[in-house]
Amino acid sequence: MTATADAPVIATPATPRGSSNFRRQRRLRTLRKVVLGLAGIAGFLVTWQLLPTLGVVNAAYFPTATDTIAQLLALFRDLEFWRNVGRTLTSWALGLLIATVLAVVLGTIIGLVPFLRRATHTTVEFLRPIPSVALIPLAILMFGYQLQAALLIIVFASFWQVFIQVLYGVADVDAVARDTARSYGLSRGAQVVSVVFPTALPYLMTGLRLAATVALILAITAEMFMSVPGLGRAIMIARESGQWTTVYALVIVTGVLGLLVNIGFRAIERRSLAWHQSVRGEEVL
Repeated sequence: MTATADAPVIATPATPRGSSNFRRQRRLRTLRKVVLGLAGIAGFLVTWQLLPTLGVVNAAYFPTATDTIAQLLALFRDLEFWRNVGRTLTSWALGLLIATVLAVVLGTIIGLVPFLRRATHTTVEFLRPIPSVALIPLAILMFGYQLQAALLIIVFASFWQVFIQVLYGVADVDAVARDTARSYGLSRGAQVVSVVFPTALPYLMTGLRLAATVALILAITAEMFMSVPGLGRAIMIARESGQWTTVYALVIVTGVLGLLVNIGFRAIERRSLAWHQSVRGEEVL
């Protein structure tokens, strides 16, 4: 907007979304993000390389970045490494799937029935803050050192991320829209599909994205402390044998997996909510 002492305020029109200027500005923003991201990674690697090289930390327990990356490349040629990645992703996917199905079904039912929501409020607030790692002894007693034990703590931690969001989404349904659906004679199922689901979907996608990260953390934690095969167990074996370069290389792998999971679910969220104002607003900024 522009203004002078003698002239009125004139609004400058926004750049049309489909114009060449808009596309050029979007490409420039994307390029700037990529450059800044690469600069941050380069700065981190240089700092990592200098710390043990200059003797700031003990190189025996904190290997240089070059040694760690070399060990990481060696792991890529190891078939057992890829098996461990597959085992970790399998427990992560199963736990996330079970937690999501349970959370969506229970969250929708409880959210739609005010009596159930009031009756379960205290129980939910009691169970939700319990740390999942506190259930490790119980999981071992119930299932032993098996995948089922890992799934128990993965599902418990991931469930609440989705369940609470679904409850909020169902509660956010506009009363006028619900009454309109009833006045048109829509069945309960049709109301859920046409009114409740579109309103709750943004909440569900947020909960699913958070649950995906939590599930990966708990999958690796279970492997570390419950001897379930996977990347977590490989980290513990390398630590016990004093292979610190391998330990750091595997830690990098877990971090990359977490990054890929977050990016993947962010892409799914944006695609499924392309019609929603929150995603449309992100594209404009």
